[in-house]
Amino acid sequence: MDLAGKTVLVTGSSRGIGAQIALAFAKAGSNVILNARHEIPTELIEQIKANQVDCQVILGDISDNATIKNMLTELKEKANKIDVLVNNAGITKDKLMIGMKDEDFRQVIDTNLIGTFNLTRGVLKRMYRQKSGVIINLASIVGIHGNIGQANYAASKAGVIGLTKTIAHEGALRHVRCNAIAPGMIKSSMTDVLSDKVKEQMINQIPLGRFGLPEEVAQAAVFLAQNDYITGDVLTIDGGMTI
Repeated sequence: MDLAGKTVLVTGSSRGIGAQIALAFAKAGSNVILNARHEIPTELIEQIKANQVDCQVILGDISDNATIKNMLTELKEKANKIDVLVNNAGITKDKLMIGMKDEDFRQVIDTNLIGTFNLTRGVLKRMYRQKSGVIINLASIVGIHGNIGQANYAASKAGVIGLTKTIAHEGALRHVRCNAIAPGMIKSSMTDVLSDKVKEQMINQIPLGRFGLPEEVAQAAVFLAQNDYITGDVLTIDGGMTI
């Protein structure tokens, strides 16, 4: 797919990986629709528009089904066609399983898995009518291997991987592709506040010897959108951590 002039919706794109994905598509010539629960930084909008592309904003919490219906209506008004959907929005509420509250488990599932399902279902209907489209879901290596204290997050991301493969099967005959990206340890505001000792322990688990960058995840998203012969795949961006 030539991304120039295409329209890309990125959820959870106010900062971090989502913001970098939006910028990467803008640099590839795509018009971008940003989504977040609250507000999008003006600086990010300006950075996107600096690439001579259009940038619009649709606010809304994807964990709420009624909100998603409103978002889909607004999306129809703002874009004649959706070429790429990047499901990046997600939350964590970490705790050892025996101490995890029902609410904390449910909230993570509601956002990371059910929210992704509900929004994708709405966008997928448009893509089927278009007979074209690409969906990229942000999973995690935790969804493949599990992790201590992340039963809710691991379950949600494993679900996203299963959802990805099912959409790939169903969408293939309708010219819609679907892939997932499974990041490992990516540099973020959460890793920045860790002690040097904890950082060293984490980095020692990574063969390439460093945290990944949000920009490197964004590069993978653009690649998966451009390559027309990849579908149903889960691309790990983890510095070799899962070798």
